[in-house]
Amino acid sequence: MRIAAIDIGSNAARLLINEITPLENGEAEFTKLNLLRIPLRLGMDVFLHGKIRADREEMLLSSMKVFSDLMKIYKIEHYRACATSAMRDASNGQELIEKVEQESGIQIEIISGDEEASLIYENHIAEKMDSQYGYLYIDVGGGSTELMYFKNQELMYKQSFNIGTIRLLNNLDTPLQWQELKQQISQHIAPHAPLVAIGSGGNINKLFSISKTKEGKPLSLVTLRNYLKELEPLSVEQRMLRYHLREDRADVLVPALKIFTTVMELSEISKIYVPKISVADGLIHQMYKQLSSDNARNN
Repeated sequence: MRIAAIDIGSNAARLLINEITPLENGEAEFTKLNLLRIPLRLGMDVFLHGKIRADREEMLLSSMKVFSDLMKIYKIEHYRACATSAMRDASNGQELIEKVEQESGIQIEIISGDEEASLIYENHIAEKMDSQYGYLYIDVGGGSTELMYFKNQELMYKQSFNIGTIRLLNNLDTPLQWQELKQQISQHIAPHAPLVAIGSGGNINKLFSISKTKEGKPLSLVTLRNYLKELEPLSVEQRMLRYHLREDRADVLVPALKIFTTVMELSEISKIYVPKISVADGLIHQMYKQLSSDNARNN
C-alpha cells in the first residue's frame, strides 16, 4: 500500500510518500519512497500582511501541481493534505484551498494547533523509550510550537502556541505569548520530573546532523546553548558558509534554538532526542491506522 502525506507549513511544504507493508505480528513496516520539500515561506506573507500574496500564491499552486503529478507517478492509493499555522491565519486561506483543488485536484484541510500536536504524537516514539521518564514532545515550526507531555503510556497534556521561527524572525512574538508558554509549562509539565524531550521539525533535525551526534543518542541542553551562542552573532551568509546551510534554514535556525532552549529550561530538561519525525510522518501513521481499522470492520 502506498500512502502520501502533504504538510503545508509556515516555512515549507512537504510531500512524503511511504510504502507500507503489513507484518505477521500485526505491525507494519514503513518505507520512505520520496520526500520533497519546497520552501514556500507562507508565514512571511501571512504574519506580516494577514494574507498570502500573489507571488507566493503562485508558488503554492505550482507546488501542489508538482505534488499531484508525483502522487500519480507513484500510484498513490490514499493521501491527506493538511495546512497549519500560516493557512490558519491567512484571510484568503479558504479561497486558496479552492484554487488548489481546481488546479491540482488536491484537497487541503486546515487543521487546528491541537490536531497538529496530535499528529506529532501519532509517531508514538515515547512508548518505545524508558518508562521511568516522562517525555515532552517539542515540535517547532515556522508559525507555532506544539508541546505534548507523555507519561506512563498516556498522553497527559498537549498545547499549541503561536510562537514559531518565522514569527520570531519578524519580531512578531509578544511577551504575553512567552508568559503563557511559561505558565502552561509550570502548571502542566515542569512539576513532573524527571523529563526528557523529543524534538521534531526541520531545524532540530539539521542541528542534530551538524552536531554529528550518533543516531539514537540525545543532544544536551548545553550543546543547544553553545550552538545558539555561536550562531546568533553571525550573519545569515556566515551561517550558510560555516555549516553549508540553505538560506531558508540559516535564517530560522537561531529562532528555533531560542524556542527549544527556552522550553527545555522552563521544563527543567537537560537532553533531547531527535528521531526525525514530522507532521507528515504522523499523517502517514494516522491514515494507515484508520485504513487498517476500516478493513478489519469490513472483513
